[in-house]
Amino acid sequence: MAKRDEILLTALEVIATHGYRRASVRELAEAVGLSQAGLLHYFDSKDDLFAEVLRKRDEVDTATLLSAATMDDLDPVEMVTNYLQIIRHNAEVPGLVQLYAALSSESVDSSHTAHAYFTQRYSNMRTYFTRAIEALQARGEFLPTVDAASFAVTLIALADGLQVQWMHDPTIDMAAQLEQLFALVRVPARVTDATPAPE
Repeated sequence: MAKRDEILLTALEVIATHGYRRASVRELAEAVGLSQAGLLHYFDSKDDLFAEVLRKRDEVDTATLLSAATMDDLDPVEMVTNYLQIIRHNAEVPGLVQLYAALSSESVDSSHTAHAYFTQRYSNMRTYFTRAIEALQARGEFLPTVDAASFAVTLIALADGLQVQWMHDPTIDMAAQLEQLFALVRVPARVTDATPAPE
């Protein structure tokens, strides 16, 4: 298990730096001191390795960027605000964005090794964001007319679509675009009676 974890962490670094298509099994094997056959001993296939790399990315992002052991440990409201931090971080690891985009498309085939990963990930994300939006609505910070479950689907779709556009045009600020979406459904801060009157 320790060697497998080392492989995944090394693969994260190599793919983030060199890109998904340039990170061959041979290069990944050499980076951890194994032969190609030795590396694939720990995984069923190259696609299985890449799917596990994405799982490890989620685990590392949750622990380091969100300061939580698992997504279930996150406060729902913090989930929304901290998600933007992950989006900003993604701009620093283009190779992993390429890997995510490629596998998310390829894995619509139920026989693909990453199919279960993406099916579960999308389901979890919809659940987490729905809870977060409902919590924000209960606090009076999001418009009550917004359907939380539908908004969660839209948010994930926008984030994934922005990654594709960003790969074509890196000048696009993905986090800023998501902030624009949130601005459309946030309840404006009320002006209190304590606000000084203009002179």
